[in-house]
Amino acid sequence: MKKGVIEIENMEFYAYHGCYKEEKVVGNRFIVYMKLETDVEKASVSDDVKDTVSYLEVYQVVKEQMEIGSNILEHVARRILSAVVDKFPQIDYALVKISKMNPPLGGQIERVSVTMDCVNN
Repeated sequence: MKKGVIEIENMEFYAYHGCYKEEKVVGNRFIVYMKLETDVEKASVSDDVKDTVSYLEVYQVVKEQMEIGSNILEHVARRILSAVVDKFPQIDYALVKISKMNPPLGGQIERVSVTMDCVNN
């Protein structure tokens, strides 16, 4: 078995997550990062996308979850992790980081982020 790490970085979405009414109407820009650990031995030999975790399919799962409005980023992160691990049971470990850019907190703030992970047994 050859463990590998797949990282999908800086996925950008415009979405409607937040506690404030205005956030649900105006929306905001979000950046999502995912780290996935899996056995890559078969894919490294076969050179076939069917033998690995498809980046495209992971992106599509993340996009679907980002389109569902939520009050807090923790809820979005949990949904993303659950959906990705459900679709790809060969993932041993998954981490997601969601950043809300320029959050409306009354000051100059670049981003706020929530990071969550899970071990898939």
